[in-house]
Amino acid sequence: MDVVCCPLDKADLDLDVDERDDDEILAGTLTCTECGETYPIEDGIPNLLPPDMRDEAAA
Repeated sequence: MDVVCCPLDKADLDLDVDERDDDEILAGTLTCTECGETYPIEDGIPNLLPPDMRDEAAA
């Protein structure tokens, strides 16, 4: 978590864990402490794409 930051404003991210397996986080959310943008964690992988790029990737 020390090297992960918000891709929009480089601020710190708060971690909210929904599912974990021992030390591995499988599902949850990273939330920017400055702009409030949220980034999902799915299957242990955080999606740190900016919102507009996330929408394009999902389409």
